[in-house]
Amino acid sequence: MGKKNQTTATEFLLLGFSEQSEQEELVFGLFLGMYMVTISGNLLIILAISCDPHLHTPMYFFLANLSSVDICFSSVTIPKALVNYMVGSKSISYTECMTQIYFFITFINMDSFLLSVMAYDRYMAICHPLHYTLMMRPRLCVLLVAISWVITNLHALLHTLLMVRLTFCSHNAVHHFFCDPYPILKLSCSDTFINDVTAFTVGGLTSATPFMCITVSYAYILSRVLKFPSVQGIRKVLSTCGSHLTVVCLFYGAILGVYMHPSSTYSVQDMVATAFFTVVTPMVNPFIYSLRNHDVKGALRKLMFRRLSSSKFYSSKF
Repeated sequence: MGKKNQTTATEFLLLGFSEQSEQEELVFGLFLGMYMVTISGNLLIILAISCDPHLHTPMYFFLANLSSVDICFSSVTIPKALVNYMVGSKSISYTECMTQIYFFITFINMDSFLLSVMAYDRYMAICHPLHYTLMMRPRLCVLLVAISWVITNLHALLHTLLMVRLTFCSHNAVHHFFCDPYPILKLSCSDTFINDVTAFTVGGLTSATPFMCITVSYAYILSRVLKFPSVQGIRKVLSTCGSHLTVVCLFYGAILGVYMHPSSTYSVQDMVATAFFTVVTPMVNPFIYSLRNHDVKGALRKLMFRRLSSSKFYSSKF
């Protein structure tokens, strides 16, 4: 292959979902609205948990971390797409693209690990209630989150370093709104066999381990629930776990359909599914947890009441 085709790319073109201006305006409006809802919704969850002493428990500590990661997860991809539309450009530099890949992998895996830790927390609370306080100590909760951050960052670093070693052809158009690793791999002139094998092995292990933890935790929870003598007890357990199970299904349903096949078979349907768990899932998570959780709804009402009271106080004073 000639030297011209082997020239290292200095930038990529993010084509997005459509090249028609009317459809681009619609996508821009949807992305901007969903991003604002994502940021405000997750910030409200974090503020409510921080301000209410009754929510200073392991379950809500993990939920606050999940909301923080969702804010970061959305901020990795959406702002760049919005800025590109506003300035009338589709380009992203090579360095920005590799950075986006690194943080995308980090936060998507962090979401997965936090969901597994939350499942383990529910398992301890339901199956071992007498030992829950002893086992789920604050130090252990912080340690679980810290270990998750270390693993996800190392995993992202590995994939990014393997991506950086590749050579990209003169064709640099990416049929996506951000630098998703799979579409970027399709543009490479180099052999991507090592990248694909690593994605299946290391990536599969990193994704499958939290999923197996969630599955095993809920298998034990289900066996415990079936032993409950009262329907009221079963409903209480289901209401406690229902929000988490809903988020797990939304998150893993899209991911398994996108990344459990070689990069060469990546299609438009995969791009839509990727947009679902990068844009939609972080947006709906706060609603799922708040609408189905009386404690969170109570904390949000208290937070809003404090804000209204303080605003009335300042307005009456001045």
